[in-house]
Amino acid sequence: MSALPSPTERELEILKILWERGEASVRDVYEQIRETAPIVQNTVQAFLRTMEEKGLVHHRLRGRTFLYKPVAPREQTKRRLTKHFLQHVFDGAIDQLVETVFSHRTPTETELERLEELLAEARTVRPKPERDRSEAKERRRT
Repeated sequence: MSALPSPTERELEILKILWERGEASVRDVYEQIRETAPIVQNTVQAFLRTMEEKGLVHHRLRGRTFLYKPVAPREQTKRRLTKHFLQHVFDGAIDQLVETVFSHRTPTETELERLEELLAEARTVRPKPERDRSEAKERRRT
């Protein structure tokens, strides 16, 4: 299976609704999304059809109603989008990504504690850099 395309901002909004609900009809999505965005039901239906063509969602029939469900789980999509963003915007530099995030919003105390936990965890389970593995292979050959 080829990689899923990146969702647009509006498609991501719709995916968030579907992840929250598990599955939903066009009307369900419309009812929720119209609370925050000026949109009509036909536009939501067109988005869902396009998203299905792109492979982001699939549907099943319940009577005459299409129920849409995301193809990929939320966490998988977050990891894929973050990886793409990190590579293409920051050339893989995690420190630059975090610095940019911090320049836009000050983390809460709870977020800082969680970040400290993640850093401690990263220090203990960090894989060896590729160069170290190459050097080890070279030493074994000689």
